[in-house]
Amino acid sequence: MSRAVLSLRDVTKTYGDVGALRGVTLDVTAGELVAVVGPSGSGKSTMLNIVGTLDRPTDGTVTIAGNDVATMSDDALSLLRAEHIGFVFQHFHLQAGATAAENVADGLLYAGTGRRERHRRAVHALGRVGLGHRVGHLPNQLSGGEKQRVAIARAIVGDPTILLADEPTGALDSASGAAILALLRELNDAGTTVLVITHDLELAASLPRRVRMRDGLVEDDSAAAHADGPRAAPVTAAALAAAIGGGR
Repeated sequence: MSRAVLSLRDVTKTYGDVGALRGVTLDVTAGELVAVVGPSGSGKSTMLNIVGTLDRPTDGTVTIAGNDVATMSDDALSLLRAEHIGFVFQHFHLQAGATAAENVADGLLYAGTGRRERHRRAVHALGRVGLGHRVGHLPNQLSGGEKQRVAIARAIVGDPTILLADEPTGALDSASGAAILALLRELNDAGTTVLVITHDLELAASLPRRVRMRDGLVEDDSAAAHADGPRAAPVTAAALAAAIGGGR
């Protein structure tokens, strides 16, 4: 039986009088490739922050790689992120004056890895994303797609249990976006569990599991309908748009 690497139970998050999450329950097992999709204000970004341990829930239980985050100190959570969670963001967040290898090596700073080993693993990670020939290049010498590949290399350099990709194709043209999605699929095929948070219905429809959010709740989970059968097949973007109300 596949083990859950991420588990949320009745998770809520409130900001003043606003309920950003209103009782989310979700399990993600090792090796899954999941799209979390929903319109602005649906709660998907709040869930990303909580899954990534960047924020704590108001109530409910969050378990990452067997660790109950509610019982952990801030230092322990930092170590958990370093060992188990990789982040990819829409706008790359690369240091302008650092080379590709230096940017990737920064992903190991909180793991206590020595400088020489950080560089070795950074070069290896860049090779995995097809940028072995760009190791010494600065961000302003890279295309948008290459910058996102550097960001992905930084996210995977520590061999995380879960890769969280927040709108990973949102700042890219269609060709570069397709290449990044193909890379995420390759990483998933190699064993990395990947969650893609997106409002892009076409991207979400192409992935094997889709968790649709609205108003702080999981409105639909394609895995639920196939819990005792084969993995859900991709759907069309039009069908997903109709289900989600046009994505608005």
